[in-house]
Amino acid sequence: MIDVLVADDERPALDELAHVLRADDRIGEILTASTGADVLRLLSERTVVIAFLDIHMPGLNGLELARALRSLAEPPAVVFVTADEARAVDAFDLRAADYLLKPVRAERLRRAVDRALELGGAGDSEDDEVLPVTVGAVVRFVHRRDVRWVHAQGDYSRLHLDDGSGHLVRIPISELEQRWSDAGFVRVHRSYLVHAASITEVRLTGPEPSVSVGDVVVPVSRRLVPAVREALLPGGAR
Repeated sequence: MIDVLVADDERPALDELAHVLRADDRIGEILTASTGADVLRLLSERTVVIAFLDIHMPGLNGLELARALRSLAEPPAVVFVTADEARAVDAFDLRAADYLLKPVRAERLRRAVDRALELGGAGDSEDDEVLPVTVGAVVRFVHRRDVRWVHAQGDYSRLHLDDGSGHLVRIPISELEQRWSDAGFVRVHRSYLVHAASITEVRLTGPEPSVSVGDVVVPVSRRLVPAVREALLPGGAR
Protein backbone atom coordinates (compact mmCIF):
# COMPACT_ATOMS: atom_id res chain seq x y z
CA MET A 1 0.00 0.00 0.00
CA ILE A 2 1.35 3.41 -0.96
CA ASP A 3 0.26 6.88 0.11
CA VAL A 4 -0.28 9.48 -2.61
CA LEU A 5 -1.19 13.13 -2.96
CA VAL A 6 -3.66 14.70 -5.40
CA ALA A 7 -3.59 18.45 -6.07
CA ASP A 8 -6.19 20.30 -8.15
CA ASP A 9 -7.91 23.64 -7.55
CA GLU A 10 -11.16 22.36 -9.09
CA ARG A 11 -12.97 20.33 -6.43
CA PRO A 12 -14.94 18.06 -8.81
CA ALA A 13 -11.73 17.09 -10.65
CA LEU A 14 -9.96 16.51 -7.33
CA ASP A 15 -12.75 14.29 -6.00
CA GLU A 16 -13.01 12.33 -9.26
CA LEU A 17 -9.30 11.57 -9.40
CA ALA A 18 -9.25 10.52 -5.75
CA HIS A 19 -12.28 8.30 -6.38
CA VAL A 20 -10.62 6.53 -9.31
CA LEU A 21 -7.39 6.08 -7.33
CA ARG A 22 -9.27 4.40 -4.47
CA ALA A 23 -10.23 1.59 -6.85
CA ASP A 24 -6.52 0.68 -7.15
CA ASP A 25 -5.76 -1.76 -4.34
CA ARG A 26 -2.17 -0.53 -4.17
CA ILE A 27 -3.26 2.92 -3.00
CA GLY A 28 -3.36 3.61 0.73
CA GLU A 29 -4.06 7.08 2.08
CA ILE A 30 -4.85 9.85 -0.41
CA LEU A 31 -3.89 13.37 0.66
CA THR A 32 -5.66 16.19 -1.19
CA ALA A 33 -4.74 19.82 -1.78
CA SER A 34 -6.10 22.70 -3.85
CA THR A 35 -3.04 24.96 -3.96
CA GLY A 36 0.71 24.60 -4.27
CA ALA A 37 1.11 26.06 -0.78
CA ASP A 38 -1.15 23.33 0.62
CA VAL A 39 0.98 20.70 -1.13
CA LEU A 40 4.23 22.03 0.33
CA ARG A 41 2.70 22.22 3.80
CA LEU A 42 1.39 18.66 3.65
CA LEU A 43 4.59 17.19 2.26
CA SER A 44 6.73 18.99 4.85
CA GLU A 45 4.94 16.84 7.42
CA ARG A 46 4.27 13.65 5.46
CA THR A 47 5.89 11.65 2.69
CA VAL A 48 4.00 10.18 -0.25
CA VAL A 49 5.19 7.94 -3.06
CA ILE A 50 3.38 9.73 -5.90
CA ALA A 51 2.11 13.30 -6.30
CA PHE A 52 -0.62 13.84 -8.93
CA LEU A 53 -0.47 17.52 -9.84
CA ASP A 54 -2.70 19.76 -11.93
CA ILE A 55 -0.65 22.31 -13.86
CA HIS A 56 -2.88 25.38 -13.52
CA MET A 57 -3.38 26.17 -9.83
CA PRO A 58 -3.38 29.48 -7.93
CA GLY A 59 -0.02 30.58 -6.57
CA LEU A 60 2.56 27.96 -7.45
CA ASN A 61 1.53 26.16 -10.62
CA GLY A 62 2.12 22.43 -11.03
CA LEU A 63 5.42 22.84 -12.88
CA GLU A 64 6.84 25.21 -10.27
CA LEU A 65 5.60 22.89 -7.57
CA ALA A 66 7.28 19.87 -9.16
CA ARG A 67 10.60 21.77 -9.13
CA ALA A 68 10.12 22.60 -5.45
CA LEU A 69 9.32 18.99 -4.53
CA ARG A 70 12.69 17.83 -5.84
CA SER A 71 14.35 19.53 -2.86
CA LEU A 72 12.48 17.34 -0.34
CA ALA A 73 14.47 14.71 1.52
CA GLU A 74 12.17 12.00 0.07
CA PRO A 75 10.63 13.53 -3.06
CA PRO A 76 7.66 11.77 -4.64
CA ALA A 77 7.39 10.72 -8.26
CA VAL A 78 5.31 13.31 -10.09
CA VAL A 79 2.41 12.61 -12.44
CA PHE A 80 0.80 15.63 -14.10
CA VAL A 81 -2.97 15.47 -14.61
CA THR A 82 -4.14 18.39 -16.72
CA ALA A 83 -6.31 19.63 -19.56
CA ASP A 84 -3.31 21.48 -21.02
CA GLU A 85 -1.73 19.51 -23.87
CA ALA A 86 0.91 22.17 -24.50
CA ARG A 87 3.07 21.68 -21.41
CA ALA A 88 4.20 18.10 -22.03
CA VAL A 89 7.72 19.12 -23.04
CA ASP A 90 8.06 21.20 -19.86
CA ALA A 91 6.95 18.17 -17.86
CA PHE A 92 9.46 16.04 -19.75
CA ASP A 93 12.24 18.47 -18.75
CA LEU A 94 11.22 17.95 -15.12
CA ARG A 95 11.47 14.17 -15.55
CA ALA A 96 7.86 13.58 -14.62
CA ALA A 97 6.79 9.96 -14.39
CA ASP A 98 3.76 10.57 -16.62
CA TYR A 99 1.51 13.23 -18.16
CA LEU A 100 -2.23 12.55 -18.26
CA LEU A 101 -4.87 14.57 -20.07
CA LYS A 102 -8.27 15.04 -18.44
CA PRO A 103 -10.63 13.26 -18.27
CA VAL A 104 -8.51 10.34 -17.06
CA ARG A 105 -9.66 6.77 -17.57
CA ALA A 106 -9.11 4.28 -14.74
CA GLU A 107 -6.95 2.00 -16.91
CA ARG A 108 -4.72 4.90 -17.98
CA LEU A 109 -4.37 6.08 -14.37
CA ARG A 110 -3.36 2.60 -13.29
CA ARG A 111 -0.62 2.57 -15.92
CA ALA A 112 0.60 5.92 -14.61
CA VAL A 113 0.87 4.40 -11.13
CA ASP A 114 2.81 1.49 -12.64
CA ARG A 115 5.25 3.90 -14.29
CA ALA A 116 5.69 5.99 -11.16
CA LEU A 117 6.40 2.92 -9.02
CA GLU A 118 8.85 1.59 -11.58
CA LEU A 119 10.58 4.95 -11.67
CA GLY A 120 10.75 5.52 -7.92
CA GLY A 121 11.57 8.88 -6.35
CA ALA A 122 11.03 12.22 -8.02
CA GLY A 123 13.34 11.86 -10.94
CA ASP A 124 14.41 9.40 -13.52
CA SER A 125 17.94 8.10 -13.46
CA GLU A 126 20.34 10.67 -14.83
CA ASP A 127 21.76 7.84 -16.95
CA ASP A 128 18.45 7.37 -18.77
CA GLU A 129 16.69 9.64 -21.25
CA VAL A 130 12.97 10.20 -21.55
CA LEU A 131 11.15 11.28 -24.72
CA PRO A 132 7.54 12.54 -24.83
CA VAL A 133 5.42 10.86 -27.51
CA THR A 134 1.78 11.44 -28.44
CA VAL A 135 -0.53 8.42 -28.39
CA GLY A 136 -3.96 9.58 -29.50
CA ALA A 137 -5.00 12.29 -27.05
CA VAL A 138 -2.45 11.20 -24.44
CA VAL A 139 1.17 12.20 -24.02
CA ARG A 140 3.31 9.27 -22.93
CA PHE A 141 6.90 9.33 -21.73
CA VAL A 142 9.13 6.72 -23.36
CA HIS A 143 12.29 5.75 -21.50
CA ARG A 144 15.38 5.01 -23.54
CA ARG A 145 15.96 1.92 -21.41
CA ASP A 146 12.71 0.46 -22.83
CA VAL A 147 13.73 0.97 -26.47
CA ARG A 148 14.97 -2.15 -28.25
CA TRP A 149 15.49 -0.84 -31.79
CA VAL A 150 14.86 2.27 -33.86
CA HIS A 151 13.68 2.57 -37.47
CA ALA A 152 14.35 5.77 -39.44
CA GLN A 153 11.36 7.30 -41.21
CA GLY A 154 12.60 10.44 -42.95
CA ASP A 155 13.26 13.15 -40.37
CA TYR A 156 11.42 11.02 -37.81
CA SER A 157 12.39 7.87 -35.93
CA ARG A 158 10.08 5.10 -34.74
CA LEU A 159 11.04 3.75 -31.34
CA HIS A 160 10.21 0.06 -30.87
CA LEU A 161 9.78 -0.87 -27.22
CA ASP A 162 10.10 -4.10 -25.27
CA ASP A 163 6.29 -4.33 -25.01
CA GLY A 164 6.01 -4.52 -28.81
CA SER A 165 4.69 -0.99 -29.28
CA GLY A 166 6.21 1.61 -31.61
CA HIS A 167 6.20 5.39 -31.21
CA LEU A 168 7.17 8.09 -33.68
CA VAL A 169 9.41 10.96 -32.54
CA ARG A 170 10.57 13.92 -34.58
CA ILE A 171 14.26 13.20 -34.14
CA PRO A 172 16.49 11.94 -37.00
CA ILE A 173 18.09 8.58 -36.42
CA SER A 174 21.54 10.18 -36.88
CA GLU A 175 20.90 12.36 -33.85
CA LEU A 176 19.71 9.42 -31.76
CA GLU A 177 22.83 7.52 -32.79
CA GLN A 178 25.02 10.29 -31.41
CA ARG A 179 22.99 10.72 -28.23
CA TRP A 180 22.60 7.01 -27.47
CA SER A 181 25.91 5.48 -28.56
CA ASP A 182 27.23 5.52 -24.97
CA ALA A 183 24.07 3.72 -23.84
CA GLY A 184 24.81 0.67 -25.99
CA PHE A 185 22.95 1.53 -29.20
CA VAL A 186 24.67 0.44 -32.42
CA ARG A 187 23.97 1.73 -35.94
CA VAL A 188 23.61 -1.39 -38.06
CA HIS A 189 22.08 0.17 -41.17
CA ARG A 190 21.34 3.66 -42.49
CA SER A 191 17.75 3.06 -41.35
CA TYR A 192 18.27 1.07 -38.15
CA LEU A 193 19.72 1.61 -34.69
CA VAL A 194 19.70 -1.35 -32.28
CA HIS A 195 20.21 -1.73 -28.54
CA ALA A 196 23.12 -4.18 -28.38
CA ALA A 197 21.97 -5.86 -25.15
CA SER A 198 18.61 -6.66 -26.77
CA ILE A 199 20.13 -8.57 -29.70
CA THR A 200 19.43 -12.29 -29.50
CA GLU A 201 21.17 -13.46 -32.70
CA VAL A 202 23.90 -12.12 -34.99
CA ARG A 203 24.44 -13.20 -38.61
CA LEU A 204 27.16 -11.16 -40.27
CA THR A 205 28.19 -13.57 -43.01
CA GLY A 206 26.32 -14.57 -46.16
CA PRO A 207 24.44 -12.44 -48.66
CA GLU A 208 22.01 -10.87 -46.13
CA PRO A 209 23.73 -10.01 -42.83
CA SER A 210 21.34 -9.27 -40.01
CA VAL A 211 20.77 -9.15 -36.27
CA SER A 212 17.68 -10.35 -34.45
CA VAL A 213 15.86 -8.71 -31.56
CA GLY A 214 13.57 -11.47 -30.41
CA ASP A 215 11.39 -12.35 -33.41
CA VAL A 216 12.34 -9.20 -35.32
CA VAL A 217 15.11 -9.50 -37.94
CA VAL A 218 16.94 -6.22 -38.59
CA PRO A 219 19.15 -5.95 -41.72
CA VAL A 220 22.80 -5.01 -41.37
CA SER A 221 24.36 -2.90 -44.11
CA ARG A 222 27.31 -4.71 -45.71
CA ARG A 223 29.26 -1.47 -45.41
CA LEU A 224 28.73 -1.49 -41.66
CA VAL A 225 29.45 -5.19 -41.06
CA PRO A 226 33.05 -4.57 -39.83
CA ALA A 227 31.92 -1.88 -37.37
CA VAL A 228 28.97 -3.97 -36.18
CA ARG A 229 31.20 -7.02 -35.73
CA GLU A 230 33.63 -4.98 -33.67
CA ALA A 231 30.84 -3.53 -31.54
CA LEU A 232 28.95 -6.77 -30.96
CA LEU A 233 31.66 -9.42 -31.19
CA PRO A 234 34.80 -8.13 -29.44
CA GLY A 235 37.93 -9.78 -30.77
CA GLY A 236 36.38 -10.23 -34.22
CA ALA A 237 34.47 -13.46 -33.49
CA ARG A 238 32.38 -14.57 -36.44
